[in-house]
Amino acid sequence: MIRMMTAALALALCCAATTHAQADRAAAKPAAEASAQLNLNTATQTQLEALPGIGASMAQRIIEYRQKSGGFKKVEDLMNVKGVGEKSFLKLKPLITVSNPRSTQ
Repeated sequence: MIRMMTAALALALCCAATTHAQADRAAAKPAAEASAQLNLNTATQTQLEALPGIGASMAQRIIEYRQKSGGFKKVEDLMNVKGVGEKSFLKLKPLITVSNPRSTQ
């Protein structure tokens, strides 16, 4: 009886440790994603299309805006691209960044 209780306790502790480790990895994931933001001034069409809600035509419009305006000065400039409203921008904001457009060429 004691042996069964010891085995059950060991199994419970093992499961708790595994669940805790999985929770730690899940909590660390958003921080890693936040540090890997996509630079709107250097992103390729394929990279832009990987963003949620950005298709081929939207990615092309982003690139065209970048070329015509001399690059994005701030992430909020993305809302100047036709089809990117505040709602879409707020979803993308944590995933994007801009650097000085002059330093990217």
